Amino acid sequence: MPVSGPFILTINGGSSSIKFAVFDTADPPVRRFSGQVKRIGQPGTQLISKDDGDSAPSVRQVDASDHRQAAAIIIQHLRDCLGNSPITAIGHRVVHGGLHLLEHQLIAPQVIAELRKAEPLDLAHLPREIALIEAFHQAFPTLPQVACFDTAFHRNMPRVATMLPIPRHYFDAGIRRFGFHGLSYQYLMQRLASIAGADAANGRLILAHLGSGASMAAVSGGKPIDTTMAFTPTAGLVMGTRPGDLDPGLLVYLMRTESMTPDQMDDFISRRCGLLAISETTSDMRDLLDHRATDPRAAEAVDIFCYQARKFVGALAAAMGGLDTLVFAGGIGEHAPEVRAGICEGLEHLGLSLDSDLNSTGADIVSRSKSRITARVIATDEEFIIAETVRSRLH
Repeated sequence: MPVSGPFILTINGGSSSIKFAVFDTADPPVRRFSGQVKRIGQPGTQLISKDDGDSAPSVRQVDASDHRQAAAIIIQHLRDCLGNSPITAIGHRVVHGGLHLLEHQLIAPQVIAELRKAEPLDLAHLPREIALIEAFHQAFPTLPQVACFDTAFHRNMPRVATMLPIPRHYFDAGIRRFGFHGLSYQYLMQRLASIAGADAANGRLILAHLGSGASMAAVSGGKPIDTTMAFTPTAGLVMGTRPGDLDPGLLVYLMRTESMTPDQMDDFISRRCGLLAISETTSDMRDLLDHRATDPRAAEAVDIFCYQARKFVGALAAAMGGLDTLVFAGGIGEHAPEVRAGICEGLEHLGLSLDSDLNSTGADIVSRSKSRITARVIATDEEFIIAETVRSRLH
């Protein structure tokens, strides 16, 4: 590989995949190569990697039954690729900082201890993220590691947006609306300022990170105002396998009538609901769009996703007293023009007018020139924010 260090390594662990990227230590950091292990614990697990200068990624089949095995594969791959070029630090995306880890920080034993306490808040991510931190520490014991929390972006939301309508002593103990996808939102804010200027970035924004996990954030004057996810990443918009907002009485009803334990309920709301449950076939929006003409269940899943997203746009706009810019990001937001159109349809009363031609071609701006609200598509880059955060903590 025609690159030399030193490097920053970023690790972005999901429930069934691990993305990794190698950045140089320039200001700003520059990505040199990246990849991911997909379908961990499933048939057809793959290691995909791409050099920054290559046009096509390399793909090979691997055997990884869990995240620790996938980490070992990535570590060996990095050693093969980098040779003697040094990695100087590692940054990890950590979805949930728990009740007390509110800012990005160097990982120390007390941080790991706090994350272990927080595991029940996000069983889909935190146990795997802790396993990755430990695996990379074992492989590179002298390297500093930095935890970059998705919850950190939202930590200064107004009190009225963070309080939950439950007994006050829970709020005093730290239980509140946290919000997630913060690394993505941090990048989108930086990128919007770069391409549209400070005035646009300081306007009334809705940032829509739409993927298998989906959320929106309202940002005004550069500050987070509200967001759709709440105490855990299962709230808000309907998602691939998560239901989003549900009547809590329904969950009590199901626990009683089906004798569900807390672990069974966690599995239910994390893996068995959402688009998968509505369609009864798949959680993948690409497949749903491909089959909606012939499968009414797939069509309903797409329609419900767009309908709920449209409602949240209206609600977040109301929280800010209006809307100037709507940003679409994430796998669905960036690559599904049909979904963008479905969300924007009916928002004309807010001043949003979508340009069907620009939208279908995936232009950077997909609203009409006379639209009062600007609708943009921005490819998000959580790994860049991780690398930038690591660099800032170590310099």
